[in-house]
Amino acid sequence: MTEPLVVEFAVAAPPAHAFAVWTGRAALWWPPGHTVSGAPARIDVEPRAGGRIVETGPAGERHVWGEVLVWEPPARLRYRWHLFFDPAEATEVEVTFTPTDGGTAVRLVQTGWDRLGPAGPPRRERTGQVWTTLGERFAAAVAAG
Repeated sequence: MTEPLVVEFAVAAPPAHAFAVWTGRAALWWPPGHTVSGAPARIDVEPRAGGRIVETGPAGERHVWGEVLVWEPPARLRYRWHLFFDPAEATEVEVTFTPTDGGTAVRLVQTGWDRLGPAGPPRRERTGQVWTTLGERFAAAVAAG
């Protein structure tokens, strides 16, 4: 069994603000080079269970990255995630936002690697490197307001 990928980082803002930046302002912190279009006009998380995560490219083309499974602002979000892959190869990502004295502890847990067979462990390794970098970008976006 492939272990879940766990990434943790802290941000200097309350959970409500961190959750809002993660779900409503992803285009501020998600690197354009790690998108389908390479230059997204928008990245939207539809705010409900069953909602989609959608990139809108510069010409208006839409690319679905995943589907929201749990929507519990400002504490928890879980979604099926298949950016760059067929939806049949989706993993699940859960992000929690826990208040701390100095702001918010963000914890991301990604599971479902075993569904991918032999491709699971190397994809998990690459994805872990990406999430770590994204955590730094996210923290900067949260701090910027």
